[in-house]
Amino acid sequence: MQDVFWKLDGWTLQEAMAEGQLTALELVCLSLDRIARLNPQLHALISINPHALATAEALDRQRKQGRLRGPLHGLPIVLKDNIDVGDGTCTTAGSWALAQHRPAKDAWLVSKLRHAGAIVLGKTNLTEWANFIAEEMPNGFSALGGQTKNPYGRDLDTGGSSSGTGSAVASGLAVMGVGTETSGSILSPASEHALVGIKPTVGLISRSGIVPISHSQDTAGPMARCVQDAAAMLTAMVGEDPDDPATFATQHTVSSDYTRFLNDQALHGTRIGLVKNPFWNRLTEAERTVMNRAVKILQESGVQLVEELPYPPASASADIDVLFYEFGPAMERYLRTVDPGLGLKTLADLVQFNYAHQPQAIPYGQDLFVRSLQMGGLEEPGYLQARVRDLQYARRWGLDRLFTEYRLDAVVFPANYGATVPAKAGYPSVTVPAGCAADTGRPLGLTFTGPAFSEEQLLALAYSFEQAAPQRALPTWSAEAEIR
Repeated sequence: MQDVFWKLDGWTLQEAMAEGQLTALELVCLSLDRIARLNPQLHALISINPHALATAEALDRQRKQGRLRGPLHGLPIVLKDNIDVGDGTCTTAGSWALAQHRPAKDAWLVSKLRHAGAIVLGKTNLTEWANFIAEEMPNGFSALGGQTKNPYGRDLDTGGSSSGTGSAVASGLAVMGVGTETSGSILSPASEHALVGIKPTVGLISRSGIVPISHSQDTAGPMARCVQDAAAMLTAMVGEDPDDPATFATQHTVSSDYTRFLNDQALHGTRIGLVKNPFWNRLTEAERTVMNRAVKILQESGVQLVEELPYPPASASADIDVLFYEFGPAMERYLRTVDPGLGLKTLADLVQFNYAHQPQAIPYGQDLFVRSLQMGGLEEPGYLQARVRDLQYARRWGLDRLFTEYRLDAVVFPANYGATVPAKAGYPSVTVPAGCAADTGRPLGLTFTGPAFSEEQLLALAYSFEQAAPQRALPTWSAEAEIR
């Protein structure tokens, strides 16, 4: 078990604990040992939770007493470091400005995961401020955490902005993880690390206690090594939160157990839209081979593929004015939870802090921060017009049109390449590993997108594809690092 634990999914590890072959304490110790050996090279984690071992011991005692909390009982998970943990662990967003920010309480989703038995092992590196500080910021880089590396290859992209979560889960530093997404920030690193990533419908999971960008698009979501683990995590994370009004619409749409819908024959008889243009053109020949094989698997599984779809144009995706308008007010609300002694109450305060501590604090500048400062408030006509425009392009003239006119159960596209449209619509997506490019070893995911609150169906489709597809490849660099 010691040699192979990092390759196993949560369900297999849970069975081992149930059979007495493994304890939560042993699993956390194995994870910490692996972190000590690999994280200095991967830069996947920013901090370790000092309470993880004590929590594991407590959960082992509960198991002996027959008090299982749920399918996550005793499993170590990691959280992107823009998610609050209230046990003394800092929430930094990868920035110097928040390096000493210790939240007073858990984010709502963290309390839900703890209730389900998960152990918070540590906080992961990220593209700083969830990739909303500098246009030229590399994926996976933060001033505080350095440059995250992809265990599938030293020179491969990590995806962004939940890069550290992707690297940590893929390389076996933790069993599962939580990322956040505004537009592609779960789907991208999940795809680049051969993981399953769920970007839920906006409002399915509370955003309270998460460093924000946009109340219209922000969400958290699971990242795991298999669909079943991701579905179990999602089950633990959903529900209504009085501090996040977006969750009020979920009362009759939340499943009590998303794993119940996993069916290896779910693809059979479905109509799925294949979005090739312009996304296939962005792939190399070796990457197109991977995606063409994925399409063949869909066809062999009984999918009726519908091609040549009028997907919203790139011009509709490129406009991110809504984010610039919403960022400042959202950040001001979050900074009310920060210790006043840090002197950070507004976005302007953050900008001034960064200028005062350059170049270390802002090695790539802060042009996105500055542009957000220049925008007006949420009452500005420009904001209202931008938000209406996003909804029209993404929903009415975009995805809603496709689902209705073409009678589609879902649409698919490679990796995160089509993520912007469902992000603006607030609609869910699930990415699942499809294979690795033969020349570079780059993993690629196949991403399923559906209407609002269609997570049950999307997970079923992803699971069906996962069962029919080649097995997920293990990372190579982690193994080499261990030998050295």
